Amino acid sequence: MDISIRGEHLEVTEALRDYVEKKLTRLERYFEAPLTSDVHVTLSVIKGMQAIEVSIPLAGVLLRAEERNNDMYASIDLVVDKLERQIRKHKTKANRKIRQEGGKRDLFKIETSPTMYLEEEEDFELVRNKRFNLKPMDVEEAILQMNMVGHTFFVFSNMDTDQVNVVYKRNDGKYGLIEPAM
Repeated sequence: MDISIRGEHLEVTEALRDYVEKKLTRLERYFEAPLTSDVHVTLSVIKGMQAIEVSIPLAGVLLRAEERNNDMYASIDLVVDKLERQIRKHKTKANRKIRQEGGKRDLFKIETSPTMYLEEEEDFELVRNKRFNLKPMDVEEAILQMNMVGHTFFVFSNMDTDQVNVVYKRNDGKYGLIEPAM
């Protein structure tokens, strides 16, 4: 596993680098073969909080987690816990598919221990469905509308592109725009 660590507004000390590598290397035990993709880690300080963001691109799956805490070492521990939960979730899905379809086993290790069947799959319960007309507007108006209703995202018809877009409020207080790829 090749781990690329960079710091934003933070010097990455050797002790910090060693701790990140030690913790992330623990994730290798979940995979059948050693990871060939690069693991991208960004350590930063955002509004006085110690933040870590980790991205692990895999075949058909992107594992990504972000965590903030007053202590960088606690942030690292929390983000690794998040990644382990994501891996277990994807592993449970992959194992179920393998059992149902008799597919090949190449990404996650297949456990035959009794605990494998005790893992609960996360249920996604849809509790509400909304329909509404999309008013054509520009990005600035969409941000204003989002802030007026007090939401963290807003779906709208972009009058400049005639496509459905989403504006959202980022953790750093700025805004993002999601557009369909062409």
